[in-house]
Amino acid sequence: MKKSILFSLTLIFTFSMHAQNEELPYHQIPEYPENYSPGNVVARMIDGLGFRYHWATKGLTEKDLTYKPSEDGRNIMETLFHIYGMSEMIKNAPTATPNVRPMDISELTYEDLRKGTLKNLQAASQAMADKNAADFEDFKVIFQRGEKQTPYPYWNMLNGMLSDCIYHTGQITLLRRASGNPINPNISVFNGRLRE
Repeated sequence: MKKSILFSLTLIFTFSMHAQNEELPYHQIPEYPENYSPGNVVARMIDGLGFRYHWATKGLTEKDLTYKPSEDGRNIMETLFHIYGMSEMIKNAPTATPNVRPMDISELTYEDLRKGTLKNLQAASQAMADKNAADFEDFKVIFQRGEKQTPYPYWNMLNGMLSDCIYHTGQITLLRRASGNPINPNISVFNGRLRE
């Protein structure tokens, strides 16, 4: 019995350590696409967001997550929830998958939100790769409440969720600096790499 419990605990610990050491997407930005097709340009914008988000959210502490500059502002944890919800929509648009509302994600942890957002962005980028202008006609942002669906063209994704995620990722960078935990100073967003 004791051996069985010890074995189970060892498995749980090993799995937990593997999960913590798992390299999430966007530690560095992917290599350039081969051409400037519309899909590749949008995929690169998503990759740029993914890289910024990876480093803006890496190593956040409890103090960082609850920090907000004023009583009526969002703290970092609330901002992570907001970005995660939009990353779902960014992922869903290339397949015109409806975004069912309301969406309950209240039980997600910081680690869940960070990993989920990065994986969503990676999937969205891969879905956009090499797409041409005609393909974009089928990409839709669809909101669904009950049986009612409201579709929007991909244009709304560009000026809406994608731009908003970049905006809020910048806020996280600012807020964590204000809470005393700035991002790694060796990050080069221009090159999408850590400086050696």
